[in-house]
Amino acid sequence: MSVALRNAQRAVPVRRAPLRRAVCVLRAALGASRFDVGVVCAGNGLMRRLNGAYRQRSEPTDVLSFPFHQVAAGELPRPRCRDEYNLGDIFLGVEYIHQQCRATGEDFDSVLAVTAAHGLCHLLGYQHNTKREWQQMYQKEVEILEDLNRLTGASLRPLTASLF
Repeated sequence: MSVALRNAQRAVPVRRAPLRRAVCVLRAALGASRFDVGVVCAGNGLMRRLNGAYRQRSEPTDVLSFPFHQVAAGELPRPRCRDEYNLGDIFLGVEYIHQQCRATGEDFDSVLAVTAAHGLCHLLGYQHNTKREWQQMYQKEVEILEDLNRLTGASLRPLTASLF
């Protein structure tokens, strides 16, 4: 199915084609190719508002995920009709990510793909509130990023390596 990618900010140039390809590969690695997903590239202002409204943290962040279905980690949704073949929406805080990359010297496009992988995992029920949840999510991110690495020759790793 489709990946709807929208750039809702002007602060940072985003190479949309490589990001779209990465999201398609990652979605396939999760076994969710049949499902639509929305990806919004957002600036700090929008991310701050969304983070404040949904997580009570009025600061920008790197990614927010809004699942269409509520599923347990690792389970695929069970849609009842065509309109329900939707994973949900991922908001990538590209301005925030770009600022972090400038501070650390990391490659922006690589970090964007890794952050999208993190967001996709959240859409499929993975969380990182406890050490056990984090380990499960981290392992899934490693797995799907390995698929992307095989296809692109990259060596991407999850962002949350040192969370716990």
